[in-house]
Amino acid sequence: MITVVGLGAGAPSGLSQQAWEILRSGRPVWLRTAIHPTVGVLKEAGISCNSFDSLYERAEQFETLYEQIVEQLLALAQDRDIVYAVPGHPLVGEESVRLLLERAREQGVSVRIVSSSSFIEPTLEALGLCVTDGLQVIDALSASRLLPDQGAHVLYYQVYDHFVASDLKLLLMRYYPEEHQISVVRAAGVAGEQRVRTVPLYQLDRVPVDHLTTVYVPPLLADERRDFAGLVHIVARLRAPGGCPWDREQTHESLRPYLLEEAYEVLDAINTGDDAKLCEELGDVLLQVVLHAQLANEQGRFDIQDVVWQQCEKLVRRHPHVFGDLQVADSAEVLRNWERIKAEENSNTPKQSVMDGVIPSLPALVLAMEVSKRAVKVGFEWPDLQGVLDKFREEQQELAEAIAQHDKARIEAEIGDLLFTLVNIARHLKIDAEQALHAMVRRFIVRFQQMETMAREQGKQLERLTLEEWDALWETAKRNSAQDK
Repeated sequence: MITVVGLGAGAPSGLSQQAWEILRSGRPVWLRTAIHPTVGVLKEAGISCNSFDSLYERAEQFETLYEQIVEQLLALAQDRDIVYAVPGHPLVGEESVRLLLERAREQGVSVRIVSSSSFIEPTLEALGLCVTDGLQVIDALSASRLLPDQGAHVLYYQVYDHFVASDLKLLLMRYYPEEHQISVVRAAGVAGEQRVRTVPLYQLDRVPVDHLTTVYVPPLLADERRDFAGLVHIVARLRAPGGCPWDREQTHESLRPYLLEEAYEVLDAINTGDDAKLCEELGDVLLQVVLHAQLANEQGRFDIQDVVWQQCEKLVRRHPHVFGDLQVADSAEVLRNWERIKAEENSNTPKQSVMDGVIPSLPALVLAMEVSKRAVKVGFEWPDLQGVLDKFREEQQELAEAIAQHDKARIEAEIGDLLFTLVNIARHLKIDAEQALHAMVRRFIVRFQQMETMAREQGKQLERLTLEEWDALWETAKRNSAQDK
């Protein structure tokens, strides 16, 4: 058996009576580290201790260190019962104990936990803090793995040197204002050594720290939060009595054009490669989602948590190759599985047509591509690309006939047929028709603006250019844009 004993937060008085009894039992005692105020008291009491401090000097990272400690403990426990003593409470902030419990279960080794006070209690006492609304405890050595909850009290432990403090400061300044007041607590509960310093966040790495240091980050006020929960709160305030008159007037219907507009602005940011703009526009789309969820929440229909929960459930359900045991060969198989799972989900509402579920409000080229793909799935398809090209020439001829007859209704219909056939050509060639047209229009805009510039430089008015002059400017603009590529 391995008995894991907590040495308490720091002061010898934090060591529990049961822990004292175990340490005095005569069984071999191994310390994770001998750098702890209680260790001196153990030596005075004649308790012989080994430590793993030598491993700290050789290990390149803590994950490797803890694995080595656990391996040695399990090997030692094969011959006799041993005691493993760790700072604080064994089950609070002790990665080596977590790993030991996991590996011991696998190897059939018994582990007993004997507790003493953790660093949390004396730290809260030193701060004069009574926590009733959420406490988050995070290892500063792996702080980037867990985002701080801006609405909770946060304690970072293992802030044992300047480098850890500096990294923690840089991380926290992504989530809190640099002037946010934090507290650096050293040797909490140790008589004569306890120190608490409250400083702005940006000064965190200028305060002395050591192996007994914990950093306390108080919660932000609701209006100050800049995380997802903060966004939900801000939107709720805008919609509440006394909020923004414009936001309070909005409905799902009135917000429809804004969602579409913001989505297109995201696409434009992607097309231009502007990361700052993309970040901003994604935020605008997110605002629309939160607004719609807030409207539904006010009506008692659903809220943003329902939206998030359903999306998480759907993603896990439709990715069994990631969250389950399913094996896939490539992305094509992933798509086939996706469609199969979607069909199973909708099995309770059988479709009357393969076109059921097509969204009529999609942009025309996107809609045409979707309809074409669905028709192909049930066999409505040309034998090859040449068949589509022949159809295109046929539609060209029919359009020419409609124009010759000055039949406006037929002209409109034939233009539609021609465009739909072009979309099918794009589909055969695996080209996104919508994206291709957007790219062409952007090229046209750039070239036309170059033509305007060249005309001005030549002192010519655009409205008075001859066809030959327009053509010359166009060819020059085309050559310039080709050189720019």
